[in-house]
Amino acid sequence: MSETQAELALGATTDVTAAWCTAALADHLDGARVTECTTSPVGTGQVSDTLRLRLGYDPPGAGPPNLVAKVTAASEASRAAALIARTYEIEAAFYRELAPTLPVRTPRCYLSAYDPPGNTYTVVLEDLAPARQGDQMAGCNLDEAELALAEMTLLHAPRWGDAGLTGLPWLHRIAPDTPERMAGLVGAFSGGFLDRYADGIEPEVVALVERFVPRIADYVANQPEPWTVAHGDFRVDNLLFGGDDGRVAVVDWQTVVHGPGLADLAYFLGASLPIAVRQDHERALVASYQRRLAARHVDLSFDDCWTGYRRYAFGGLIMAIVASALVERTARGDDMFTTMGNRHGCHALDVDAEALLSC
Repeated sequence: MSETQAELALGATTDVTAAWCTAALADHLDGARVTECTTSPVGTGQVSDTLRLRLGYDPPGAGPPNLVAKVTAASEASRAAALIARTYEIEAAFYRELAPTLPVRTPRCYLSAYDPPGNTYTVVLEDLAPARQGDQMAGCNLDEAELALAEMTLLHAPRWGDAGLTGLPWLHRIAPDTPERMAGLVGAFSGGFLDRYADGIEPEVVALVERFVPRIADYVANQPEPWTVAHGDFRVDNLLFGGDDGRVAVVDWQTVVHGPGLADLAYFLGASLPIAVRQDHERALVASYQRRLAARHVDLSFDDCWTGYRRYAFGGLIMAIVASALVERTARGDDMFTTMGNRHGCHALDVDAEALLSC
């Protein structure tokens, strides 16, 4: 990254000015400049701050009237979480290096900037309004789930089994000590998670967490290939519905990873469908995903797809435990993590994911 690009990585939302926008959009303005910039908060992200930019130009109409900027969080806790998880580095790299090569629907990126010394970043993205953000607590319906699976397939299929992804160190983050490090992290946070949400987490889920935590290293170490580009947080909060093209747009690429695509599938259905809806329709939805992959020449049988789907049902519990400890606590966050804990715990129990921990 050039020095100029690094300088465009913002440390605070107040740094978004007309002059900054002119520099950030320079490659797209053909010599024009931004003369007006007003901002307003948008979205519910907890690791970065997101703004809608309303812009005026000289000459008028030289660029898009509205854009969305994701910038370094104002919250110290969120910045610390981003540093530990490398989320700013990862999202900036995704939009710069991978998004242009994949057919999955993502917002067009106008700027991707990351400054390692300060752990600051900015991505400036297409504003997809009037598309609406999904609601994690409400979940999605079956039609919305099918639209999401269509985009998930467009993310996974093109690079399925592509060994070249190991050459992207920001994406391929599995190291020999990863299982032990993850076990230590989840072990350190699990007690606080259960204490914090004791009034909302179902007793059978609490018991499952207590049985699972000592086996985290086994779970993380047992992730059979082939791998692909996996989103890592593919849930309804990170999907935009109702866009002009009729497709779902996938956002929030701060956890994208070289890993098993079936982990995204298990996480999405476990997180984003009300429990009763998932129980009634999950086999059909898993079959839909498998058929979509087959149509794109991915050789994966339904039985193998279903086994992988079961295997990775624990992923959402891990995410809920770790993320709830790292981000700034909010009322909505508490509701979300309680919902996630119950949905993912029930999911793992329903599909008997424990039976696959040593397989």
